[in-house]
Amino acid sequence: MLKELNIRNFAIIDELTVYFNDGLTVLTGETGAGKSIIIDAVHLLAGGRASQEFVRHGAKKAELTGLFFVSDNHPVFEKLSDAGIDHEEGTIILRRDINENGKSVCRVNGKLVTLSVLRDIGSTLVDIHGQHESQELMDEKRHIDLLDQFAEKQIQPIKDKYHRLYHEYRLLKKEVDAINIDEQQTAQRIDLYQFQIQELEDAKLSEKEEEALLEERKRLQNFHKIYERAIHAYDAISGELKGLDCIGEAMSALEDIVSLDEQFHDSFEAVSSSFYALQDASYQIKNIIDELEFDPERLNEIESRLAQYQMMKRKYGSTVKEIITYYEKIKEELNTLLNRDEAIQQKEQDLRKMESELDQLCDELTKVRKKCAGILSEAIMNELRDLHMEKAKFIVQFERLNNFDINGKDYISFYISTNVGEPPKSLPKIASGGELSRIMLALKTIFSSKSQITSIIFDEVDTGVSGRVAQAIAEKIANISFNSQVLCISHLPQVAAMADQHYLISKQVEQNRTFTTVQVIENDTRVEEISRMMSGTEITELTLQHARELLQLALIKKNEIKEQLISSTSMQSSRRE
Repeated sequence: MLKELNIRNFAIIDELTVYFNDGLTVLTGETGAGKSIIIDAVHLLAGGRASQEFVRHGAKKAELTGLFFVSDNHPVFEKLSDAGIDHEEGTIILRRDINENGKSVCRVNGKLVTLSVLRDIGSTLVDIHGQHESQELMDEKRHIDLLDQFAEKQIQPIKDKYHRLYHEYRLLKKEVDAINIDEQQTAQRIDLYQFQIQELEDAKLSEKEEEALLEERKRLQNFHKIYERAIHAYDAISGELKGLDCIGEAMSALEDIVSLDEQFHDSFEAVSSSFYALQDASYQIKNIIDELEFDPERLNEIESRLAQYQMMKRKYGSTVKEIITYYEKIKEELNTLLNRDEAIQQKEQDLRKMESELDQLCDELTKVRKKCAGILSEAIMNELRDLHMEKAKFIVQFERLNNFDINGKDYISFYISTNVGEPPKSLPKIASGGELSRIMLALKTIFSSKSQITSIIFDEVDTGVSGRVAQAIAEKIANISFNSQVLCISHLPQVAAMADQHYLISKQVEQNRTFTTVQVIENDTRVEEISRMMSGTEITELTLQHARELLQLALIKKNEIKEQLISSTSMQSSRRE
């Protein structure tokens, strides 16, 4: 549920913090007091479109923060994990800052996110419904999801099988489509691959050869320097009266005294080892010098071969390893193209087999959905009868698709007829505000326990109704609040009387600025507000008496609803057992 909402510099709200509880919270007040502004703030927190008009005049930015408490198994946590957002089980904080230029900054649990991520997460937490606003139930494409939610236990096992096979099918179909390319394009690719393969095979590239050629080229390019410095090193070691002679004299001197004084023994051994090591090094250097030879033709050969390596790299890869990988890849692709008829035949055979299996699963899904659709239709019509739409007829329309999609081959849409003799029409095309409100409440009553939405918000959905319909709407909203937290802006005293928490929204002017205030009202203050809603501006003892009576009747009705829900839940549990 939405536990806390903090608003700063938003429209006519300077700074406001509102705390919400479970159940039904009703917001009432005069028109223009700012009731819908609070709902707008929640809407923006859930990813709604922002505008610079929301920023309070004179402020740099508007700041919105919402604290939500959710159950540990709520689907929002999967979305948080997918987005890489840290979370503590049960707590989510949404924040949105709207700058004076209209741009906004979104955060979830302190992490910066895009608006699309905020919207994706917010959609699992908040469902806002206004009289003229399209919602999940008004989106025909979502109707199949709602039916599947309603019959989740019967449908989900089949859907899981279908989804696994559908994923494999799409991958295989993609392969088949890739093979079934234009013949001319295929011939061109075959010619290209054959040329490239021949060129790479003729080149006979090798990582070891390239390394050896680079090393040899370095030696030939620096031949004179190598030769001169090697001669100098040899002369320094073995030349007359140079290093080796001097060390030899030191070794002889130490050899003469080591027998006389044992403490010179280690020094003698060290000098002796150095002498013989230098002598060996001198022989090695001399042998290398004798074999050194500069061959300009060989250098030209190396440069030519390395140029071939560079040309192959420009065409096929930045390294020899990448070139070899590319060679193996095009060899495999060429083989596929040359044997494409056989490959196509086998893959198309596999594809037809998968399509047959998918068709069977689609038939199963359709059969179960149609059975559950009848149950859903009856349940919704029962709800509509409670809302004094006794003549309404609700049906689930099925259309068979030509191709498979993620849900099978069913396209499902909700149709309704509200008047005798009128044919059912698509639910999104219902025009009457009062009828739309009741239909929405009937659907919400059915789906509120299925959708796992944390908070359901009704923004003046009771507009255009009165009398016994108003009472029925109040009871339905109260019914929904037993499964989900409900926030409701209403002008109906019947709805306000059903509230578990009643907020009075008002505005006042201080220092030539307008401010919105929110006040929890209880007892006599609440009686006065409901009395005002019943009679208008003038409150009399009679209207106060009617308000008290309405509150008493609402309490009785809420207890009845609660008992009915408990009884219904108990019966369902018994059936499962």
